[in-house]
Amino acid sequence: MSGPSLVILAAGRARRYGGVKQLAPVGLHGEGVIDLIASDAYAAGFDDIVIVINPETGPEIQEHVATHWPQGRRVSFVHQLNLRGTVDAVLSAESVLDVTRPFGVSNADDLYGRESFLHLGHHLSTSANNCLVGFELERALVGELPVSRGTCMVVNGHLTEIVERRNVSATLEGYVADDGLEPAVLHPHTTVSMNLWGFQPSILPLMRQAIVEHDFAAEKEIQLSTFVGQILHRTPLRFDVMKTKSRCIGVTHADDLPLAQILVREEIEAGDRPEFAFVD
Repeated sequence: MSGPSLVILAAGRARRYGGVKQLAPVGLHGEGVIDLIASDAYAAGFDDIVIVINPETGPEIQEHVATHWPQGRRVSFVHQLNLRGTVDAVLSAESVLDVTRPFGVSNADDLYGRESFLHLGHHLSTSANNCLVGFELERALVGELPVSRGTCMVVNGHLTEIVERRNVSATLEGYVADDGLEPAVLHPHTTVSMNLWGFQPSILPLMRQAIVEHDFAAEKEIQLSTFVGQILHRTPLRFDVMKTKSRCIGVTHADDLPLAQILVREEIEAGDRPEFAFVD
């Protein structure tokens, strides 16, 4: 049996970054974020990658992949025509997925580390539950500008609640979420979602239902963290949480790039990833 599929969400327009951040050169030899994600996924046994793109930046990503990725790998591209959030993005990939088998989902602008993908690939091969790779908050922030993070309540290894916290940043007072919710100061070891998911096929009808029921006039997007938080209380589906000590290196703002490059270099020097993304 071949390895699992990975859906990489690359349709965002990256307004805060100011360019095609999926191709931001974080690698030691100029490799883009999406190159290192694919490298980690291949090393973890994924052999079928589906990349969700938009019509605006998609052609540049397609050309990059065709030029830099190894030949012979199964890579598909699908368009998310209506940018209505990450639930809609996953559904855009449904037509090319083997919907009888579980699949993984990742962002295209976050490096999760090889350990995280190994956790995900193993879970998809051995468990009938959905899953989430959970990161510690202090290891899921890069730079000083605020970001959003899905904070997770985990009981006996299972996700019981997930709340999207906005404008999260590191301050002298600690990790602060300036969004009006409580607590305003978050513990550094808070488990957060960075959108590294494993889904069973039974999730897809629920995603379609969520799109139908969502009020896009009030909220333009529906994100995976919001969707999962809703179905946790309405369905018997179980989400296993695999906590990792890996650092999640994200590139949200252009100012994040130099630090991300330093962190990737440190991973290479520590032996946590190879010097080159793809080795013949």
